[in-house]
Order: sequence, then C-alpha cells, then structure tokens
Amino acid sequence: MNKKKNSLPFDKSGGVITVQRRMLACDNYLSLTPQSKVLMMLMQIHWNNFKPVDYGVREAALKIPCAFDTARKAFNQLQKQGFIKMIDHSVFSSRVDSKSRTWRLTWLPFNSKKPTNDWGMWGNKINSTDLKTMPLESHRPKNDASGGIKRTH
Repeated sequence: MNKKKNSLPFDKSGGVITVQRRMLACDNYLSLTPQSKVLMMLMQIHWNNFKPVDYGVREAALKIPCAFDTARKAFNQLQKQGFIKMIDHSVFSSRVDSKSRTWRLTWLPFNSKKPTNDWGMWGNKINSTDLKTMPLESHRPKNDASGGIKRTH
C-alpha cells in the first residue's frame, strides 16, 4: 500500500515559525509592547536547539525598525517578563572581534531540553481550559455606546 505523507501547505524554502497559542493568550504576552512582540519573532528566526541566539540592540533597532533606546527597552521587557534569558554578555573591542549578547528563548527547547516557559510564571496566566472556551476577539478593544473605542489608562 502506498501511503502518502500528509504535507501542510507551508513555505518550504523559507521555513516556518510557530508560536504556542497558550503563550499568545496569556496576560504576560498581551502586555508586551509591539516592539517586544516583533523582537520575539526576529529572535526566533535565529533559534537553534543547540546554540543560544546572537542578537544585539543595534540589529533589533534596524530590523523592527525603531530607535536604539526603544529596542533596548524591548530586550529589557522580554528579559524581565521571562521570555528570554541572557546566556553571555556582549563584548566590544576595536582591536578584536565584537560579539552580541546571546539569549535563550524560554518558550523553545534548548540543548534538547524542554522549554522552561519562564514567561508563564509572570503575572496572571490563562490556563488550557480557558483557551478552549476563549473567543479570539476577547482581547480586542470594545466599542462604547457612541461607537468609539473605550480606553483604559
């Protein structure tokens, strides 16, 4: 019998990035700035199970695009809220090669070990039963009676 392999219609040439739905639905992720969310995806492009991600503030500022200070704040926010963990510090020297900081992405495996999911220990969490019953629109801004969007500050 000839079994056909089930092939999903993903782009095979460029690869695919997937993200846990549980992470996308948690309050911790939802509280991130847009720049931090973009930085997460940019770092995941460089992810490898056997080595930390080399990614610096200068490169992030160019790719997001945003100001250098905004990129620095995005790194700080991701680190503070448990999405990334620094492995090595950066080194800058005009005489020798410079290197970026290296990071472990806590939502992905590292050195063949399960993800630590440190982000799940921060603030309020959404558990797996909430995910099944939660409508996708639950985190969108709600309209007030006049048709405008309610702002909560």
